[in-house]
Amino acid sequence: MPDRSSDSGRRQNAEAALVTGRQANGARSAPPQVWGRVPQRNKNFTGREKLLADLREAITDRVAAVLPHALHGLGGVGKTQMAVEYAHRFRDDYDLVWWISADQPVLVRSALAALAPHLGLPPATATGVEEASTAALDALRRGDPYSRWLLIFDNADDPEEIKDTIPEGPGDVLITSRNHRWKGVVAALPVDVFAREESIAFLERRVPRSIDGEEADRLAEELGDLPLALEQAAALQAETGMTVDEYLRLLKNRTSQLLGEGKPTEYPVSMTAAWDLSVSSLSSRMPEAVELLRCCAFFGPEPIPREVFGRRVDGLRPELGELLDDPIRLSRAVGELGRYALARIDPVSRTIQVHRLIQALVRDELDQAEKPRFRADVHRLLIGLRLSSPEESINWDRYGDCFAHVVPSRVPESKDPEVRAFALDMARYLYVSSAGFAVDYVQLLIDRWERDSGPEDVDVLRAYRELGNVLRQLGRYNEVFELNQTTLGRMRAAGLTEPDVLLLVNSIGADLRARGDFAAALRHDSDSLRQHEAAFGPDDPRTLRAIHNLALDYSLTSDFVRAREGHLRGFVGQRDAPGDVGAAFIVAGWNSLARAVRLGGDYAEACDLGQDALAYGVDYLGVEHPVTLHTAKDLSIALRRTGEVTQALEMCVDVHARYVRRYGLNHPDTLAAAMSLANVQRNSGQEEKGLELAADTVKRYPRIYGPNHPYLHACTGNLAVLHRVCGDPATARNLNEETMRHLAELVGPDHHYCLTVATNLASDMAALGDFDGAVRLGRGTYERVRNVLGVDHPMTLACVGNLATDLGRLGTDEAREEADRLREDTTERYARKLTLDHPDSLVFLDGRHLDCDFDPPPI
Repeated sequence: MPDRSSDSGRRQNAEAALVTGRQANGARSAPPQVWGRVPQRNKNFTGREKLLADLREAITDRVAAVLPHALHGLGGVGKTQMAVEYAHRFRDDYDLVWWISADQPVLVRSALAALAPHLGLPPATATGVEEASTAALDALRRGDPYSRWLLIFDNADDPEEIKDTIPEGPGDVLITSRNHRWKGVVAALPVDVFAREESIAFLERRVPRSIDGEEADRLAEELGDLPLALEQAAALQAETGMTVDEYLRLLKNRTSQLLGEGKPTEYPVSMTAAWDLSVSSLSSRMPEAVELLRCCAFFGPEPIPREVFGRRVDGLRPELGELLDDPIRLSRAVGELGRYALARIDPVSRTIQVHRLIQALVRDELDQAEKPRFRADVHRLLIGLRLSSPEESINWDRYGDCFAHVVPSRVPESKDPEVRAFALDMARYLYVSSAGFAVDYVQLLIDRWERDSGPEDVDVLRAYRELGNVLRQLGRYNEVFELNQTTLGRMRAAGLTEPDVLLLVNSIGADLRARGDFAAALRHDSDSLRQHEAAFGPDDPRTLRAIHNLALDYSLTSDFVRAREGHLRGFVGQRDAPGDVGAAFIVAGWNSLARAVRLGGDYAEACDLGQDALAYGVDYLGVEHPVTLHTAKDLSIALRRTGEVTQALEMCVDVHARYVRRYGLNHPDTLAAAMSLANVQRNSGQEEKGLELAADTVKRYPRIYGPNHPYLHACTGNLAVLHRVCGDPATARNLNEETMRHLAELVGPDHHYCLTVATNLASDMAALGDFDGAVRLGRGTYERVRNVLGVDHPMTLACVGNLATDLGRLGTDEAREEADRLREDTTERYARKLTLDHPDSLVFLDGRHLDCDFDPPPI
């Protein structure tokens, strides 16, 4: 079993270090308790005093402050720097300040999710990105625990893309954007180039020893007072000692060249010329730094983790590869980019960030033939991070950092098999972490790869396989079945190798289970296991997963002995595997074994296993990882079966609430948790609540599984029990009679679902005074249950106990004698199996009916 570090990630640790520990309602003069992701203050920030005063007045005007506020203007005018300065200057007026890079919608959600722990909420590694971000937004709207907060959305382009992530509430929202459309949505404040006096003041502060007011005025005139261009010019002069006259001469020559070339550009010519001079000077001083800058230009505009450049990577251009092989020169190159104001270097988060305008200028200067080579370098560097399994929440922070660069660096356009495999890993990260956009992202890969490589390309078919996994995770079972059947046929026709084909084959059993065809799933997975053993051997992790799926089929076809044997083999094999099979797979196998033990009637052992599995899942995956939630739900059922109803209720309420927050009301996992909660509510004196919840859940089931799935009918049997318990045995009998007919047709009369309903239907008859009917049905049901589950299974004991009670009410000597014999034998069996203190034993001994119920297992 793996022993991994519980480190929650570089970024999370860096952010945690920024928390000061002040109480939420502390004095107004204290710094914010939460200060996260805000870039370092520019020590050369100058001017903008009127703009800052206007912004502050607008934000503090509580009438105007109902709307968010936006700084909008052209690239390079300093919108981001103004937002940074505002955050630092007025930080003492806020309890929380949080910076959000808003270029890509998925990045907005990730940044909000990273805020969740600072609001006393579970982190994204525990809950998934979607839930953590939603919870953070809800907390901000409520002002709990902080009412004085500031969120800054930097470079938000399209208002429609992020409007749902801008919270209303007691705090403030500041947006920076180049898009003028924000003017109609928020309180917008235009940001223009510097006023001339601001330009002069900035230059005099930036290079105080080598420039006077007259020279600064001339330089500002030539650069059009554009702040980013002024920063470039000042940095160059500060680093080289170049005079203003020499700089202006070179600037004039370069500007003429640019105008002569006639290249169309959205950027001011003065900015392009200033940037070109800086790069030319740096190229003379340290050409490797320019190589690094060119590489950075093909990442996204978000911070680039320094670890991207921290190891040898095969396949890079020699210029970049040699630089990465020399950590001393690499560190100097990074420093030079910072000193020349060509990149922002953050030593706390260990990131490099290049302004998107500079990135564009760098790319524009390269020949078209060179660009693919630089882009390929970025892809190799991303692959070189070796991110490990996307199913493991411990890796999600690093995946999130990388995903910011996937689309901007055009990863989907690559034809390199390794790059495409990396792209598919990103898809798995998105759907497992609930980061959102997984369907759109996979569809993006499919569309591009089909255009580039044809519909039968191996990577296209792998992407379709991942799309099936995403759709299954979302509970879109009907779509998954049709898609996977088509994909499997195409894979075989295209001649894909067994490892590719069998990965899909092993998932089709789940599609069949989702359709309610348990027997077909059993046949399919039996054949799948044979194929896996032949291809990979008996102990390969892929074979062990096939064993796991087959064991699920045995559980769903009432063969609990084989289910237990299969899950035991699969779990022990994964646990003892020489490599790291991943905590998610280990916990899933562990919990499935606990479930099989419970279904076999060994409740105490199931609790012991489930508690161990849950503890491991919480430690290694987090409390709200999908696998951990499955484990918690199953443990709550085992606790209820052992008679620990209070603890079971508490756990089930919690799990159901987490599922609702994570998936909504109509997801398969939410529905399963709701039905389990209704069952435990019936056992804990909350019958009316249970009836209401069960009725609502039964109505929702057809939306996911269709109108004739065994789960739907078995849940209807639970609803019938609640009707009888709540005083309506006639409705219960009608529901159970209809349900039993459906189940007999779907899974057969000897399936434990059908036998569960038959046991309860006999109780309905007894409640209505039809003891003869109850005994007739009870006798036949008891014989079938005993044959299917064994004489000592708790369900068998419940059935025979109810039969004994009903026989005693027939009033004949023969019936009473039979009842006495059955009661004596059943008492001994209860004493051995559950003890006579168990709630089921007490109900039986009191001469009352025991109810059987159904808890929907995962597909």
